[in-house]
Amino acid sequence: MRKVLVLCLAMCFVFALTAMAFDDMGKSTTVNGWVSDDKCGAKGANDKAEACTKKCLAAGAKMVIVTDKDQKVLAVDNPDALKDHVGHHIAVTGQVMGDSIHVESAKML
Repeated sequence: MRKVLVLCLAMCFVFALTAMAFDDMGKSTTVNGWVSDDKCGAKGANDKAEACTKKCLAAGAKMVIVTDKDQKVLAVDNPDALKDHVGHHIAVTGQVMGDSIHVESAKML
């Protein structure tokens, strides 16, 4: 009987840890940063890199956001949402999952 009780407690503990790990998933957050490309990354996070970013994206590079806070590079899941903001400094609201972001809205800074 004790083994069953210990097993049930262990399973509850595992489920609680899993629930805490996935607690932040699906929540929107806002990050400030630059729209750049994955080729240049943080080097393209400035107001002088707009033409280069457009050129690299046209050549097939992936769109990214380089955050102001820590220069983290987030891949953009839905780049069409930012097509009018290439090379711009923006505030992006969306769902961050690991090293990527799904953009819900964006505004110029």
